[in-house]
Amino acid sequence: MKKLGFLGAGNMGSAIIRGLLAAKTDVSIYVYDKDCAKTQPLSEAGVTVCGSESELVRTCDAVLLAVKPQILPDVLAAAKAEFTRDKLIISICAGVSAEYIRARTVPDAKVVPVMPNTPMMLGLGASAISRSDGVSDEEFAFAKSVVESCGIACEVPLDKMKEIIAVNGSSPAFIYLYAKGFIDYAKSVGINSDSALKLFAQSLIGSAKMLTDSGMTVDELIKQVSSPGGTTIAGLDKLYEGKLTETVEECCKACTKRAYELGE
Repeated sequence: MKKLGFLGAGNMGSAIIRGLLAAKTDVSIYVYDKDCAKTQPLSEAGVTVCGSESELVRTCDAVLLAVKPQILPDVLAAAKAEFTRDKLIISICAGVSAEYIRARTVPDAKVVPVMPNTPMMLGLGASAISRSDGVSDEEFAFAKSVVESCGIACEVPLDKMKEIIAVNGSSPAFIYLYAKGFIDYAKSVGINSDSALKLFAQSLIGSAKMLTDSGMTVDELIKQVSSPGGTTIAGLDKLYEGKLTETVEECCKACTKRAYELGE
């Protein structure tokens, strides 16, 4: 049985752990976090809690880094002596490159960077995943199965892991802000906020399924809703005037720029 250790038991790390537990995978799970309040519920669920970073890395075949990028250097330093080339390192630390991790563990460490998103906490995550040199097909398949325990995962090139953050990692926040505009409008015209939220959220869910399952392009889907001279066209004209797609592009560029800054 493979031993998988989690360094960090925050929202994302705990979500993956619970996904693995629910899937009843043939994996023995270990965790370490300085905050015992985070590890206690996991311990009660059957996860083995380690006493230090070094103990966890020494014990496990694969290690999943689930801490904030700002504290990652200290976490890796605390267990550096226990990292060896045969240990698989899965990282969900945003903007952190494989080279960054190798520089703080072992030069030829086998690293699988992952960019998850918060819907993972509901088992509906959308994760981008890549791999550094030296990671075997079997090891990559294992890492992918770990992430897919609470959503989907798509492989992207290693040199695009910072660019993809805007597309799936940060995009839930952008979508929530977009949703806020519709809900605030509904409230301003006397429509119950709860009803507006449910209707708009279901519209998002349905529209997402149309994107993935209808076989139509984005432009075709827009046209399908847009009757000539109708209400949708009137609204779309305002979005075009406001340069919505251009604003989204600038948003993504800013997100990517910050990812590179954090990775330095």
